[in-house]
Amino acid sequence: MTKTNWGAIAPLTDAQIEAVRPPKNDVDSWKPYAFLSEPERSSDGAIVDVATIFLTNRECPFRCVFCDLWKNTTDQRVPLGAIPKQIAFALDQLPRCHSVKLYNSGNFFDRQAIPLEDHRAIGQLVGDFDTVIVENHPSLCNDECLRFRDRLNGRLEMALGLETAHPQVLARLNKRMSPETFQRAVEFLVQEQIPVRSFILLRPPYLGESVAREWAVRSLRFAFDCGIECCTIIPTRKGNGALEQLAQIDQFSTPQLASLEAVFTAGLEMERGRVFVDLWDLDRLSTCRLCAAERKQRLLRMNLSQRVLPAVRCGVC
Repeated sequence: MTKTNWGAIAPLTDAQIEAVRPPKNDVDSWKPYAFLSEPERSSDGAIVDVATIFLTNRECPFRCVFCDLWKNTTDQRVPLGAIPKQIAFALDQLPRCHSVKLYNSGNFFDRQAIPLEDHRAIGQLVGDFDTVIVENHPSLCNDECLRFRDRLNGRLEMALGLETAHPQVLARLNKRMSPETFQRAVEFLVQEQIPVRSFILLRPPYLGESVAREWAVRSLRFAFDCGIECCTIIPTRKGNGALEQLAQIDQFSTPQLASLEAVFTAGLEMERGRVFVDLWDLDRLSTCRLCAAERKQRLLRMNLSQRVLPAVRCGVC
């Protein structure tokens, strides 16, 4: 096995990442760019309906090399009151749900994204949900999280992107964090009775398929060791410009569906907490039209059951 010379792989800078971006989408500061409800297995084993509201706000200050969420963000801070209006707009059209995810293409506790002055109104809108899940960067886990937690009648849950526990790869994702940064944030939140879920990338840049599969499993194990109670495996996807550029020099390739299935199985077999796979745009991973739909349904059933199901057998692939 060839040993990677990490010193020869320079991280992309903010300017380099921004230079190859496609245009942003048109968004409305007073409306979420999307919202939906879907079933999810809760921490107590029940299947519950969860609302997800994709909030429109100012772009995240971090320029992660893998991220495409900036496409639905604004360049300026949204007006005061806009975020509560977006939440109310979505809740008026969604069915009643057990929990709600407020995902804002960045960090909920970034004051330039979600104005601190709006926290009270947001808390009033979502305070009666059993669980309110927000996403955040580990470096922004502080006392503001605790004050927002105290505005809710239910529990606050934090979603943090670990992405990978591979230290050299994580250092080159331009996320400005280390595995130790992540660990400290989780310890702080768990100590304050805020459960944490994490996002794990399958095949981030700079890793080949087999090594990426190994490190996804190691990253799941690291996350659970830190105190995470739920992990979502996300296949790294093209579309942000930077990954296309890295693909041209053989430093990125879309992961295989078989790798996603294998890592998911390994995560469930750990029996250390809930493990999900992100099924959005899964067709990009499929190379066989004959079995793609059935394999996707298997993963969906495994998401809900949290059990490893028999693999799909295909006579072609």
